[in-house]
Amino acid sequence: MATTAGAFIAGGIAACGAVTATHPFETVKIRMQLQGELQTKGHQPHHYRGPFHGVSVIVRNEGIRGLYRGIGCAYVYQVLLNGCRLGFYDPMRNRLASLLLRDGAAQNLGVNMFCGASSGMIGAAAGSPFFLVKTRLQSYSPFLPVGTQHNYRNAIDGLSQIYRAEGFGGLYRGVGAAMIRTGFGSSVQLPTYFFAKRRLVRHLGMEEGAPLHLASSTVSGFVVCCFMHPPDTIMSRLYNQNGNLYKGVFDCLGKTIRTEGILAIYKGFLPHLARILPHTILTLSLAEQTNKLMRKLEIKMLPAPTLGKA
Repeated sequence: MATTAGAFIAGGIAACGAVTATHPFETVKIRMQLQGELQTKGHQPHHYRGPFHGVSVIVRNEGIRGLYRGIGCAYVYQVLLNGCRLGFYDPMRNRLASLLLRDGAAQNLGVNMFCGASSGMIGAAAGSPFFLVKTRLQSYSPFLPVGTQHNYRNAIDGLSQIYRAEGFGGLYRGVGAAMIRTGFGSSVQLPTYFFAKRRLVRHLGMEEGAPLHLASSTVSGFVVCCFMHPPDTIMSRLYNQNGNLYKGVFDCLGKTIRTEGILAIYKGFLPHLARILPHTILTLSLAEQTNKLMRKLEIKMLPAPTLGKA
């Protein structure tokens, strides 16, 4: 394992590679989560009906550029989120296991989930302003608008408009929902990945390599999507709101369920799954390779005592 700094860089690079491939489905997911917002059944628009239908609609009306709205913010957010999540998870787990179990190498589900959630929440808080602007850029459509529309020229314009209108606090609108959402996902992502990896090695005799990484990250991605999607829907609505439509996480959850029904919190689940499966597979598989690369670089560049503390 690379040092904490090395793992942070490796995790950020891996996540940027993954988000390049999966960003279009994220755009569709956000628009599906926002269409019909607080409208009763039977009065809701269905501009975007699923992952592939949504992609085709956006391409026809807005071109490829429409699918990749907010990609710059997505890169910054992924570096901060996954840098923290993949960079801090193992050091936190080792220290906590050493403290509680007297063995830093010991595996414990509770410790793993706590460290996964904690590292993810740190990353979500750090990257929240960029996810806020990314959500608003992706939800904007001059052809088939859904939800509140925010017409920003780019990420810098979005950040400056929000700061001028709402101050520094406005940049962190919805950060609580973002931390809950990422805590849910992170609490199961890495523990599920390593759990699946150990079981596949033990019971199916798989060896270290790309097939093992692919299978383990597929299992992890599906579990993450199931856990994370409801708070993800709430977060998208809190981020995209104009003014104070929602007072907070629970107010948004209550209004959504009362007006649109319980299944509304799973709007956009299929494009989310279509995004998160390849995203998780690519992030975790690439992270294995970028970690190895960072470790080799650190061996050449850093003195042995520094590496021994990783």
